[in-house]
Amino acid sequence: MNREQAHALMLEHTPSASLQRHMLNVEAAMRWYARHWGEDEQTYAVTGLLHDFDYELHPQEHPTWGVTYLREYTDTPPDVLDAIMGHATYTGTPRTTRLAKTLFAVDELTGLIQAAVLVRPDRDVRAVELGSLRKRFKNRAFAAGVNRDEVIQGAGELGVELDTHMQNVLNAMQEAAGPVAGDTPPT
Repeated sequence: MNREQAHALMLEHTPSASLQRHMLNVEAAMRWYARHWGEDEQTYAVTGLLHDFDYELHPQEHPTWGVTYLREYTDTPPDVLDAIMGHATYTGTPRTTRLAKTLFAVDELTGLIQAAVLVRPDRDVRAVELGSLRKRFKNRAFAAGVNRDEVIQGAGELGVELDTHMQNVLNAMQEAAGPVAGDTPPT
């Protein structure tokens, strides 16, 4: 499965713009880490785009429904399917690959960053700074649905210090947002 096919499938099964945005943010973070480690960027992108594609329509069966669908109707590689199963701790699926560990590590953190963006007057991820993000991370009342323990666990499983991981994911989302309007590209 390529990125375009994964994106189309995500749009087909995910009515909500906010969940679509989440999966695009996870895709951006996955791509960033793929480049960082010299891994296959398309595999990481597809994993990020598909990890929650079944969540809205099949919340009680997520991610099992989605993985079963992908296995039956697409050519999604087994390592992508395992990563999708492993991102949900309640499945009990071990995260044994870097791909699976990365998905788990970036999933909740992208939610925290997106919440930080939404409370900004400009709603611009490019203006979010690590210090502000750290403060919001410590305030468990902010974006209370974000599982901080899983963010910490994910960074640990990746072997990346938490602040570094937070900055990496923030950088990924900022890069995906593109240049600020009016900026001139470097020559």
